[in-house]
Amino acid sequence: MEREDGVISQITFSTEHPAETESGFLPVEQTHASIVKFVQWLEKYGETSHDFQSFYASGVGQWAKAMYYKRPRLGILAVAPMVFSEAFVPSARGIFWKRQRFPIADAHYAMGFALLAKVAQQDSYYQRALHFLEVLKGTRCPGYDHYCWGYPFNWVTLRGTIEAGTPLITTVPYVYEAFKQVWEIDKSDEWRKIMYSTAMHGLEDYKDFPTSPTASTCSYTPDPEQSISVVNANAYRAFLLVSAANDFGEGKFRKVGERNLNFVIESQNEDGSWYYAKDGKRNFIDHFHTCFVLKALTKIEAMTAHPGCTKAIDRGIAYYVRNLFDECGSPKPFASRPRMTVYRRELYDYAECINLAVLLQGRYPQLDKRLRSVMNEILKVWQRPDGAFHSRLLLLGWDNTPMHRWAQAQLFRSLCLLIWRNRKSSESAAGSQL
Repeated sequence: MEREDGVISQITFSTEHPAETESGFLPVEQTHASIVKFVQWLEKYGETSHDFQSFYASGVGQWAKAMYYKRPRLGILAVAPMVFSEAFVPSARGIFWKRQRFPIADAHYAMGFALLAKVAQQDSYYQRALHFLEVLKGTRCPGYDHYCWGYPFNWVTLRGTIEAGTPLITTVPYVYEAFKQVWEIDKSDEWRKIMYSTAMHGLEDYKDFPTSPTASTCSYTPDPEQSISVVNANAYRAFLLVSAANDFGEGKFRKVGERNLNFVIESQNEDGSWYYAKDGKRNFIDHFHTCFVLKALTKIEAMTAHPGCTKAIDRGIAYYVRNLFDECGSPKPFASRPRMTVYRRELYDYAECINLAVLLQGRYPQLDKRLRSVMNEILKVWQRPDGAFHSRLLLLGWDNTPMHRWAQAQLFRSLCLLIWRNRKSSESAAGSQL
């Protein structure tokens, strides 16, 4: 139902046959209610927010972070006010930087509303998805021939500063998916053209460096000096290009994408894990980047039946369920930490865990068990009375600053994916009983 102010107050669809996992039934009905609360919150809060990086987005913050990378001992003192605020006064982000719009979040919102439009058959959800696509058309990176997207702030990294408006291969595939999911509803030629332009950006604007006779690593941005050998970046590009090869029937995409895919497969450690990067420096293993790699492989496997993907997923999931959850079944931020952290739990980990587990639902019993546990925790512990979700569980209390990129939008899309996938399962179950 839709109120006079345009806010959705109820989602109507059948749940007579809820999805069953190895550990029991998923809380599908409660997930419906959670999504409704979140959509109402989003309408009130707005589509801009602060961010995980807000503490370091200003000129002073950029200087402090760069100092930390260049001269760590002095840099610790420089970043101390930001670290203290992040740990104990997270609402202070507003002092350091402004609220902004994030293309990666807008893409997730577009996908989530597109999924709701398919599930609930409500035009209002389709219109919301269209709104976010129109926003994305206007926030593309300037100065590039093809459609592409990045961050709206200067991002200081170990290898230098990535300027605002620089395309990121970790953002672009999500926007491609967003346009594709809405295209699947309305078959708009405009969305199809933007998809092709985005794929051409992914093909032409990133640099490749051979790592073996069959594999290459791509740059994180069009500037190869900024970062190479990042495993999840290669997984994202492989997924984008393999998707484009399937969507447009052009082998040029698959040829390049398969070399990035082979880099990801060849970068897997003996125990099934992946380091963040294969550069001998960034040897940490964390939760959501592991999910990024596994979900890209899962999607590529679904499109191609690539045997290398299947083997890597099997080994990766075995490591994931064994090392990236605690004894209570909650997602752990790190299996191998790069540094001291000021939080105990991360919303992003929950969002990507749900996403991955839904994609692989029914295939790995232990992952199904984790999905059940994580969903119960999200619905009972993480969602606030106003409909938003806690951003982090800190050493003392919660970080309640809503951040669309980190990861309100990702969790929204994951919950929508869960009900969409399980609606399909329910329809199949119902059909088999006719």
